[in-house]
Amino acid sequence: MDLGNVDETSATDQKGRTALLVQSQAQFLAFLARHLGNCAEAEDLLQTAYLKALTTSATVRDDEKVIAWFYRVLRNVLVDTHRHQAATERLEARLPREAPGATVPDEALFHTVCQCVLDIAHTLKPAYRDILQRVEVEGASLKTVAEEYDITPNNASVRLHRARHALRTALIHMCGTCAEHGCLDCTCRRPASPSA
Repeated sequence: MDLGNVDETSATDQKGRTALLVQSQAQFLAFLARHLGNCAEAEDLLQTAYLKALTTSATVRDDEKVIAWFYRVLRNVLVDTHRHQAATERLEARLPREAPGATVPDEALFHTVCQCVLDIAHTLKPAYRDILQRVEVEGASLKTVAEEYDITPNNASVRLHRARHALRTALIHMCGTCAEHGCLDCTCRRPASPSA
């Protein structure tokens, strides 16, 4: 048996199947658009289905069945999309309806949590202190902070990571095991603040 000849035949069959699928693109788009009601989404899903077809179309033995097989691929992609949308809707329904920042801070929790964080934050490098203030306290996005500091978002992400690490290290140094347990019911001895 000539393996080179088998490979050439297989490649030719694959090209023929691909050409047949591309020629039927308009009817595939119409099928998806009917089920989705959105042409742009139908085009995206068709591209996803084509990618799946390219990796598995070799399993189709009869060229006459390629179109029927591809409709099964399209139906599977539709089912996956509907499942994903349903899961997203369920998740969104569980999330609070309030805008971020609309919640009232819990004063009791604020006073229970270790206040050393505030003291230590003031000892950090200004760049670290500022990015922690903007992102962690004020809730600014990394993109916004990067634009404010005229740095790339990746640089802002690295700076935030280093700032968190510096704060964590300083907390563990000052508070020991209290910091390892979430700094609740803080009993560590803090140095007197300069204003005291």
